[in-house]
Amino acid sequence: MVIGSMTAPNEAIPTPDGVMFMKNLIARFAKDESGATAIEYGLIAAGIALAIITVVNNLGTTLNAKFTSISSSLK
Repeated sequence: MVIGSMTAPNEAIPTPDGVMFMKNLIARFAKDESGATAIEYGLIAAGIALAIITVVNNLGTTLNAKFTSISSSLK
């Protein structure tokens, strides 16, 4: 397959075959969604992890206050 023919030094003129090859390559790249699914799953996992961290942090603060209150009551 010829992608271009040399007419002058360092200058290529695209041939119709080369142009069609590039159009097909770009079209296939635009239609490929395999990486998008992985990114979506990654974003979902990050969101869930953030929610868990927030809940555990708030729960830890609440439990610390409760144990401090119980400790003061026992003294």
